[in-house]
Amino acid sequence: MKISTIKQSNIEIAVVKSNEVLLSDVQSALDFMATVQYKTGCSYIILDKKSICEDFFDLSTKLAGEILQKFVTYHVKIAIVGEFSGYTSKSLHDFIYESNNGKDAFFLADEAQAAEKFANLRV
Repeated sequence: MKISTIKQSNIEIAVVKSNEVLLSDVQSALDFMATVQYKTGCSYIILDKKSICEDFFDLSTKLAGEILQKFVTYHVKIAIVGEFSGYTSKSLHDFIYESNNGKDAFFLADEAQAAEKFANLRV
């Protein structure tokens, strides 16, 4: 796992890159949050969807809700970046839509969109 930081509109954002799955269950999500916050002090995180297990995107597993609830509970904003159009589930598309209209978790195409979304939260 490689963690770097970027600054957008005076907020520090952690950008996490990894070739392996980092979020596979609730405990791994908690460990991930703690590690990123310890190493960077950031409460805004950008993570590529490839670093999340595929079960997360199957809403019947309830994994997405359980993991994202931990981010909300600990006041950490997350943007998951990547291509989501390949998923055919209407409920997943609705979940992504609702998340993107909220203020805690976002599903966006790339890092630039994620940084801009975080910057607009502060306005």
